[in-house]
Amino acid sequence: MVVYETPVHVLADSVERVSVEAIVLNGGSSSGKSSLARCLQGILGPSWLTLGVDDLIRALPGGDKPSSAQPSIDFVADGSIRVSDDFRRAEAAWYQGLAAIARCDTGLIIDEVFLGGRASQERLAQVLSDLTVLWVGVRCDPEVAAGREGKRQDRIVGMARLQAEQVHAGVIYDLVVDTTSASTEECASAVTAHLAGTG
Repeated sequence: MVVYETPVHVLADSVERVSVEAIVLNGGSSSGKSSLARCLQGILGPSWLTLGVDDLIRALPGGDKPSSAQPSIDFVADGSIRVSDDFRRAEAAWYQGLAAIARCDTGLIIDEVFLGGRASQERLAQVLSDLTVLWVGVRCDPEVAAGREGKRQDRIVGMARLQAEQVHAGVIYDLVVDTTSASTEECASAVTAHLAGTG
């Protein structure tokens, strides 16, 4: 991981001149995506929105604790996740909504977990095909992610370790950052430097 010494505000000034409509952050549970997204919002400006798969899940019946007899998403005790055709239909509509937001001259950071690796990326890429998108892989050592997961009460034990490599399988990125030892600010600087053409 390269640490960029250029001040963040200088990078942000350069980024403003770059036409990027969406940034997709893909990484496993507890990899640091959400913190990175918030940090990027602070750098890129007040019009940048952050939305992600957790927002979609919360919008489903029962949210992240599905209670129906046939939930569209199933969080298994070992940390794995199963989704139904109903979830895929909701996801397709969600992706269309994200694309519509990104087309309205407001920047969009998409916080994603590509459980299907490349196949998941292709579903989103198809909807965003008319937009300028930066694809960022957010990696973290499985043991480090599991340690973070253990400190959070809103996570199923085992999810971070299972997803650490699974979500990156076959995915094509413009940039990869690693939060194992790099800080959120360092990773954000790497993203903005890439956008500004200095990374």
